[in-house]
Amino acid sequence: MTVHELSRTDARRIAVRAQLLDRNRPANLLALVRQVTLLQIDPTAAIAPTADLVAWSRLGPTYAPVELTAALADRSLVELWATIRPAEDVTLYRAEMRQVREGKLSARLHEWILANDRCRLDILARLTAEGPQPSRRLPDTCAVPWTSTGWTNDKNVIRLLDLMAARGEVAVAGRQGRDRLWDLAERVYPDEPAVPAEEAMRRRDERRLRALGIARAKTTKVPIEPYDVGQAGEPAVVEGVKGEWRVDPAQLAQPFTGRTALLSPFDRLIHDRRRTLELFGFDYGLEMYKPAAQRRWGYYALPILVGDRLVGKLDAAADRKAGVLRVHAIHEDEPFTKQQATSVRAEIAALGDWLQLSS
Repeated sequence: MTVHELSRTDARRIAVRAQLLDRNRPANLLALVRQVTLLQIDPTAAIAPTADLVAWSRLGPTYAPVELTAALADRSLVELWATIRPAEDVTLYRAEMRQVREGKLSARLHEWILANDRCRLDILARLTAEGPQPSRRLPDTCAVPWTSTGWTNDKNVIRLLDLMAARGEVAVAGRQGRDRLWDLAERVYPDEPAVPAEEAMRRRDERRLRALGIARAKTTKVPIEPYDVGQAGEPAVVEGVKGEWRVDPAQLAQPFTGRTALLSPFDRLIHDRRRTLELFGFDYGLEMYKPAAQRRWGYYALPILVGDRLVGKLDAAADRKAGVLRVHAIHEDEPFTKQQATSVRAEIAALGDWLQLSS
């Protein structure tokens, strides 16, 4: 197979276009999520919830958060393992759910679930009888408590629900504020048969490459959604970057017209920090977990995209009590041109308008 030779500009444009961040905006929310594969869920909302911020950055001022609420309510989108995905994609995860039920992925977790099978059955019985429930209303009859050095220590029901979700027994059916409402998975997910494990993994790799445009075949293992794509797509090399990549052939030789966008810190364009540095030369890290004195860019700084370049970070916060989007700083990686400065300030104003805050 021919190895495609790409410049860094080519590679960046493929990545930006695949993430629907060029000037051709997607038609609607469902079309957006089907292309980018997922919206990550994160409770931090210094400006807006990350799922809404990602949607706004693609769809623009026409997007309203009630659209996401409605799509989750009618089950065209579903919550799956801390992400929001198209409902039809669940079939690609059923084989993995079966493997978890059979104990093939983690012997320790499987043994803990078996030790607390009575509690698992009690939870299923309560959900069957009463429908969606927050975790605090579900019975904790665990015989063996969950131990951890993290926040889940002794959070038996929460941990068991997460594992039952991984087994495909329960699913998030909605939310009350920040509380997840749990129900039987069969009431939430579409009734579609599982795709065989090997084929499902191949199709997931293909879906991921379509969303990323260009990625490594194998790289660092991360939770929630991998960065790598296996043998999906076709091989490519990028000028000035070591190693081989995989590229979505549908993205090759496509026209590119860029625009300015403000990105969530959890945006898939920049989520793989190594790829971001290699292709964009962009140094970025989420700093909300650092002491204030150690932050370079701010608590929840938004990466700034102009065309096919990541050019800086916006340090801002939504002060809803005062009705203001407070802009603390615009960090320019290199001095902005007059045109860049104008477009960035226009996008900040558009963000304020969307949030219904003055900026």
